[in-house]
Amino acid sequence: MGKDNHPSAMEIDDPKSANSDQIVPKFSINVLQLLKSAQMQHGLRHGDYTRYRRYCTARLRRLYKSLKFTHGRGKYSKRNITESTVTDVRFLHVLLYSAERAWSHAMEKRQLPDGPNARQRIYLIGRLRKAVKWATLFSKLCAIKADSRTSLEAEAYASYMKGNLLFEQDQNWDVALMSFKSARAVYEELGKYGDLDNQVLCRERVEELEPSIRYCLHKVGQSNLQTSELLNIGDMEGPALDLFKAKLEAVMAEARSQQAASMTELNWLGHRFPVSNAKTRVAILKAQELEKDLHGSSADSTPSDKKLVIFDKIFSAYHEARGYIRADLATAGNAENVKDDLHGLDKAVSAMLGERTIERNLLLVKVAKSKLARRRDDKNDKVTKPEELVRLYDLLLQNTADLSDLVSSGRDKKPEEVSFADECACKTLAFRAERCFYVAKSYSVAGKRAEAYALYHHVRNLAEDALRKFKSLNGDYKCVLNPTCWQNMIKDLEELCKQCRSNSCIEHALGIMEENKDQENISERISNISLTGAERLEKFLLDKLDVYESAVGDSNVKCAPRIASFPPPFQAISRTPIVLDLAYNNIEFPSLESRMKKQKGGFMSRIWG
Repeated sequence: MGKDNHPSAMEIDDPKSANSDQIVPKFSINVLQLLKSAQMQHGLRHGDYTRYRRYCTARLRRLYKSLKFTHGRGKYSKRNITESTVTDVRFLHVLLYSAERAWSHAMEKRQLPDGPNARQRIYLIGRLRKAVKWATLFSKLCAIKADSRTSLEAEAYASYMKGNLLFEQDQNWDVALMSFKSARAVYEELGKYGDLDNQVLCRERVEELEPSIRYCLHKVGQSNLQTSELLNIGDMEGPALDLFKAKLEAVMAEARSQQAASMTELNWLGHRFPVSNAKTRVAILKAQELEKDLHGSSADSTPSDKKLVIFDKIFSAYHEARGYIRADLATAGNAENVKDDLHGLDKAVSAMLGERTIERNLLLVKVAKSKLARRRDDKNDKVTKPEELVRLYDLLLQNTADLSDLVSSGRDKKPEEVSFADECACKTLAFRAERCFYVAKSYSVAGKRAEAYALYHHVRNLAEDALRKFKSLNGDYKCVLNPTCWQNMIKDLEELCKQCRSNSCIEHALGIMEENKDQENISERISNISLTGAERLEKFLLDKLDVYESAVGDSNVKCAPRIASFPPPFQAISRTPIVLDLAYNNIEFPSLESRMKKQKGGFMSRIWG
């Protein structure tokens, strides 16, 4: 057979006839698996559409070069992909990645920080139209050149792209609904066959398409779904849901704008501050809606990581509101009444931001305490230390002090503000007790029993003082953090008193045991001291030359045999005695002049003596 009769890189499906001159190749592409793998590996795991668009561009460049299907050098000359052009499966990949590049570019514009403006939205819709064009061409050529499964996946992909375009254009909701339903039907059917990985991918895509279908039904009027219930639809994650979530956020922003029209003032600790700026009202309403998710009936079942994401959104909304308020202050001019209202509104928003900050740090403390209780987290690779909780309580003390200073900064204080400041003082005392408790734990882990024992006693005194103040405090405003936190803080302080009592007893007992053990060890060491040195248990080869034993050593001993000790031990040697001649100065020696030789001189020496 010739080379054309061996399509090794492609699957052949139903040749026209055995007598035909050329076998028609039927290509096979697992479209959904190919796209999901590329998206997860190149940015969309973290929602980075810019990185994925660049990957698609680089992938297309490699495909064009490998196929020798370039569009000229210097001057661009367009080359269309038609039925006769598709002689390799990579031509279908060119169409697929062209559609993905256009779609990812549109999604990149959709995720701009302030949203796309009018000009950018026109460009966004143009890129979606281009994605629909490439996806439709890909579907048509797959129907001719690919096998049945690939053709079905290409058709579902084209329907999904068409639904995205109509979804973004806010028109023809019935056509968009039919497109999404068509894609869902194909993926539901494909999810019944193939390997397990492919079935899982198809089911995930069906679940990702479901929110868009429900939203289209809501727009068409075939669903009784309320606008407030739309937030519960987009809880899942996936690239197919990003356009829906952007649309949902736009809908909720429109609903907040309508609701903000009726919001004229903000009530905070007995004060009523007028809110004249519409943007400020929308930002405050957004934060209040998110707070309902934290304090609602389903708050206990919400996981901690999701709560932290909600806190980040609340902080962003309050910071946005403060930005609008301070911009209004800069343009207020000399109107003193307006400035006073804006200063009060800024103080109220800053205080609410401080409350949510304390609440978030308390959530982090709760997570850290749960990890400290089991010593290791779910991945079993990180040990939680008491020092981490000490750092978190330092942050809480700083947050509470800042909040108390902010509330106490006004001249005319209402009773609610006085009660608020008193509760901040109680919280500060409770946080000091908790912080001191974990400082004591860190000393206990380090083996410093006396310090830990003293700190546990100090913690108990602080906790009892905080309990007395909590129980004696009476006010209509029940808690700095949230309404349920009041009783929780009292229970935590009572439990802290019990833990301090038990831990102090444990530290006392451990300290006595360690002290007795140290004394026993010292006594044993002193009793074993020898003036001649410790007996050497190890024997060397040079010490037993008179005994016939193997130089290799005993087989039961793990250590290797040694010939001699090195460095050699010190040995005692004799030295010359020290003579102290004390009688030298008291001895009278005899005169030796008679034995000395007399000198003889000449004439001159006699004269001069």
